[in-house]
Amino acid sequence: VQLQAFGGGLVQAGDSLRISCVSSEFTNNQVTVSWFRQAPGKEREFVAGIRRSGTTPLYADSVKGRFTISRDNAKNTAYLQMNSLKLEDTAVYYCAAGYNLILSSVRDRGRYRYWGQGTLVTVSS
Repeated sequence: VQLQAFGGGLVQAGDSLRISCVSSEFTNNQVTVSWFRQAPGKEREFVAGIRRSGTTPLYADSVKGRFTISRDNAKNTAYLQMNSLKLEDTAVYYCAAGYNLILSSVRDRGRYRYWGQGTLVTVSS
C-alpha cells in the first residue's frame, strides 16, 4: 500500500496552500485519513483527520479555523487546505491511513498503518 503526498512548497506567512495525498486505499470508506506534521526537533503531531466521507473532521487546536481536510474517494485523494499560514506551520506534512478507527483514536499516530513520504511546507516571513 502506498500513500503519496505532494504539493508542499515555500510560501509567505498569511498565504494559502493545498497539499494532497493519493492512495488506492482511499476508495475504502472504512479508512481514516489524517495529516500529521513534524517540525525540526519536534515530535510528529496530529493536524487533521477524517474517518469517512460526510463525517465531521477533527483538527488540532493550533490549526482549527485555518485548515480544512477533505477526501474524494472517487479520485483516491485526500486534501489539506491550509489558509492563513503561520511561521509555526513550517514542517514536513505526512498523510496516514488507519483502519476502523474509533473517534478517540484518530489523533493517535500509533493507530495508523500506512504513511506517505511527507511533503515539506515552509512558511517564511
